[in-house]
Amino acid sequence: MRLDSLTLEHFRNYESERVTFDPSVNVIVGENAQGKTNLLEAAVYLSCAHSPRARADKEMISFSADAAKLTGSVFSRSRDFSVEIELSRGKRRKMSVNRVPCKKAGELSGVLNTVYFCPDDLLLIRDGASARRRFMDLALSQLRPRYAETLGEYNRLYEHKTRILRDAEEHPSLLDALPDFNLRMAQCGAVLIYYRARFCRLLADYAASAHRECSGGREELMLRYETVGTVADPLAPQEVVFEQLMAHQREHYRAELASRLCLSGPHKDDLAVSIGGTAARAYSSQGQTRTAALALKLAERDIFRELTGFSPVLLLDDVLSELDPRRQEFVLNRISGGQVFITCCEEDRLESLLGGKVLHVENGRVV
Repeated sequence: MRLDSLTLEHFRNYESERVTFDPSVNVIVGENAQGKTNLLEAAVYLSCAHSPRARADKEMISFSADAAKLTGSVFSRSRDFSVEIELSRGKRRKMSVNRVPCKKAGELSGVLNTVYFCPDDLLLIRDGASARRRFMDLALSQLRPRYAETLGEYNRLYEHKTRILRDAEEHPSLLDALPDFNLRMAQCGAVLIYYRARFCRLLADYAASAHRECSGGREELMLRYETVGTVADPLAPQEVVFEQLMAHQREHYRAELASRLCLSGPHKDDLAVSIGGTAARAYSSQGQTRTAALALKLAERDIFRELTGFSPVLLLDDVLSELDPRRQEFVLNRISGGQVFITCCEEDRLESLLGGKVLHVENGRVV
């Protein structure tokens, strides 16, 4: 799987640019705020119609334009694909693969998969639960189109239910709709838990192996998926998890009315990380948490390879500059076997170490 070329029109600080890439390693060099990360963001967006940086699509459109267009030439599953996305202010985005319109973002993941790693991800262990949920959601949305669809529906249901709880005191009739929302949220929640639990089981194995290698075998990394309290076994059949989610909703009905908050469901899930049997978030050193974060991201790539048979495109956004030499060497030794993009401010030794192609970015242009 590889991204052969990328054409951007009015995307971020790129007015009109077409770039071709090496099938192995691409080192993207430039000063800060010149557009290096924007290239990687475009690649991620073409794979899942979701930005790792922007909260809304309109943020990716150049200030001087009303619309933006991204086109990627992709070689995947022994075929050539053209993936195209048009973004417009105030209008729905348009997506297509080989000029055939896509109704759902999940259709893009059948063509291109990416694993994106930036300096913020080094804080993954120390951050709150929402960061680790986002990590799971981004990976699973590419791996399992049904997951992406269900997650979108669950988020919409959650927002509606929250509004009902918030406004019910002034408009009590709104509570009549609550049972329907609870039912559908439990159904969607059971699907999310089903996929998250199985992803975390794989992640625990691969991440432990990577962490053992990076730490020289001195430390043991362990992961545990945490979800709703009434769910005794997240790996149980969806029907069982659904009934347990419904039970949790019944137990928290009064509390939800009193707090006007949605308290029951997998929107509070977490991935608990421990190193040597100790909670990493609270007690591990900065070096230990960085090693654990590296292990999680590299394990994500390994899982893609196992489940799809293809290596996803690996995007390293200025990560190496944040690592000490030992961890840099660990990452560089683990990135072979697929297409890789690495952004940095200086070429230093990357070209001689890795080969491939060097692209210089300056003010929204590849020069």
